[in-house]
Amino acid sequence: MWFFDALASGFARPTDPGRLQLFRIVFGTVLTARFALALGQGGWDRLAPGSLSLHLAEQRFGPRWARLLATVYRPALLIRTTAALALALGVAPRLALLVVLAGAAMELLYLKSPNAVRYTLLTGACLLAAGDLGHGLSIEHAPSAANTWALCLLVLITTDIYWNSAWQKIRSDQFRSGLYLAQWVHTYTQVREHLPHRRGQYAVPAIVRRHLGNLTDRDIRLWRLIAATVIAAELALPVALLIPQTMPYAVAAGIAMHAAFSCLKPRQLITFSGLTTGTYFAFAA
Repeated sequence: MWFFDALASGFARPTDPGRLQLFRIVFGTVLTARFALALGQGGWDRLAPGSLSLHLAEQRFGPRWARLLATVYRPALLIRTTAALALALGVAPRLALLVVLAGAAMELLYLKSPNAVRYTLLTGACLLAAGDLGHGLSIEHAPSAANTWALCLLVLITTDIYWNSAWQKIRSDQFRSGLYLAQWVHTYTQVREHLPHRRGQYAVPAIVRRHLGNLTDRDIRLWRLIAATVIAAELALPVALLIPQTMPYAVAAGIAMHAAFSCLKPRQLITFSGLTTGTYFAFAA
């Protein structure tokens, strides 16, 4: 298994540099989408004069720094979106990556729950550690140790994300019982017509709402089975992704799982789901 060979060799084992270059393209594409979406639904006016976000920034950083943040906010939105697109296209990728990470880090200053930002910075740091990000959309496959360290980091990060997530779910009686998912879908079914921006924020299929959104004993039993399946998948995926014989099935299962997650919160999970499935390229190094 290449991962353990790389560890044993002190990361001197040659790997396919194209795997990380493919992740660079995915990373840039996902961040382009995230940054472009941030321009809508009030994002452009987030720090406008008189806004609540600006008031909170003034309380947190003081009026002087809050005004500076408000001044650079809109230009930064445009610059970081352009840089993310350049990163995906392979135009000055290392410089573009630095601008993208700075633009993402800016969100730490005003977002209430910046978990997606932290995950972006973490996976972006793996790209910074790479020796060969490639250029343009061409992918190089000549074996090299330039990206071995970065690929190992991506594997470790994804494994930690999955196993830590599974552990948290195992510890949650409400999740294991199926009640959490059943209540979430039931509540969404009842109030979805009154939710703001519902078309871009929520995408639970009608068939799921109709057959699994009624909070009956049958629904809860089915959601309990789904919860157990999710936990088992998160525990098994990192290992299955590293084994060549099981990797195609693991990739299909992982993509299906993240697609299901994204139906619950499309805009909120586009970054996590996109980047996590993008790291699957690293497992095949």
